[in-house]
Amino acid sequence: MKFKALILALSLVSATSFAQEKVKYTKEEKKEMNQYLFNEGFNTASQKKVSTIILKDNNEHQGYAKSWVKQKGQILSITIDDAETGKTMKFDAKDIAEMYLYATETEKSMKASKFISNMRNYSTKKYSKSVTDDAIPFENQTVSLKNKKESKTFLMQVINPEFNEKITVYHDPFAKETAGFGFAGAPSFGGGVIKSYYVRKGDKVIWLHKDDFEDNYDFLFGDNAAFMKAYPKNSVEWDNFSFLVYKYTDMNEA
Repeated sequence: MKFKALILALSLVSATSFAQEKVKYTKEEKKEMNQYLFNEGFNTASQKKVSTIILKDNNEHQGYAKSWVKQKGQILSITIDDAETGKTMKFDAKDIAEMYLYATETEKSMKASKFISNMRNYSTKKYSKSVTDDAIPFENQTVSLKNKKESKTFLMQVINPEFNEKITVYHDPFAKETAGFGFAGAPSFGGGVIKSYYVRKGDKVIWLHKDDFEDNYDFLFGDNAAFMKAYPKNSVEWDNFSFLVYKYTDMNEA
């Protein structure tokens, strides 16, 4: 019996080791996985371009953003001047289904400067996303800020609108970034990786920090066996997150 138990134990160890074997990616695959595919996150709104607000009752309002109320950078309400009448109107996030704003030229200039100041961006990001003239999409979402606060309804910027069929990723205005290194007056190397986002899958919304990535990996991707085989959690890094969301979406549509 002891011998059989030993064989069984060894078999389990062997199976576990096999299951946890790392996938070795080629240089080209690693380069692709390191691409940052999310849109730039913006924290301001232009008062010179017409914003669009679509309420839950399907009524649409267009106007110039004047002010807003925020908590931890997330929008609780917004005030606009109607584009036709000039009437000032305030809307609470709980009443809005979708909203489309435009970034200010000042913030775009800051994003462009930040892009240029980090050599890592040249190979992982698209400069055009830092200076975009496109409307920035927001949507109504009920969230517990940093998974600690009482849940409230906010308008949150969707940063993966082109591939959010399965997982929606929202900008975290208070997110920190990893540090890089460099010399005075020269672009830095490394760093610049955003450490947190808000993420929705199904009916669940979480604040996802890089330190909790592994713990939430199965929740995010575990329902697709082919994906988990190609990109097991012990073979990928937080830096690959945007690629993984994109690839997971693509593999679920295949």
